[in-house]
Amino acid sequence: MAGRITALEPQKHSGDRINVYLDDEFAFGLAALVAANLHVGMRLTDNDIAALRQSDEVERAREKALNYLSYRPRSEAELQSYLLKNNFSEETVAEVLRRLREVGLVDDEAFARYWVDNRTRFRPRGKRMLSQELRQKDIAAPLVEATLTEYDESAAARQVAAAQARRLAHLPPELLRRRLWERMLRRGFSPDIIQEVLATLPFPHLHTEESEELWT
Repeated sequence: MAGRITALEPQKHSGDRINVYLDDEFAFGLAALVAANLHVGMRLTDNDIAALRQSDEVERAREKALNYLSYRPRSEAELQSYLLKNNFSEETVAEVLRRLREVGLVDDEAFARYWVDNRTRFRPRGKRMLSQELRQKDIAAPLVEATLTEYDESAAARQVAAAQARRLAHLPPELLRRRLWERMLRRGFSPDIIQEVLATLPFPHLHTEESEELWT
């Protein structure tokens, strides 16, 4: 396919891509960034074309990755899996991940902190469940452990218990306690933490004596 560039034209439906014509015939498309150094009259060898196409694939994969990251941070394993599923080569994916690591857009340590902080604020979990979620994202075990070292599981449990108690306040005390226990257990809190929190949680519609008897 080697030949001389006779035209460089923006694609009609994608202004950030350029159609390359060799010897007056359409040859291939490139990202505008990759085609920036090309000019009409330049002769391209087969090796030149192969290198341009590889650079173009990396650029397309990078754009795909940036779009995927725009919704929320991702672990490196998540991003790798996503790009491979979109039929980019392992070589291309490795290069994109390297570039994103260099600029801090792929950082498993930062991702783990983000994940725990997000859960803490919007949907608290017990340590056990947080650990499972991070491991499912292929975060290394030592990093999971380090991230959760200062996690206040009791505070998270109190937050969940208080919120759920307000929603279930219409239930009889015994059923209320059972429902709270079940919901907190599903959130990954340990039985010891649940017992500790439920034993101290105040309920305005119950007298103190009744509260103490209910949660012990």
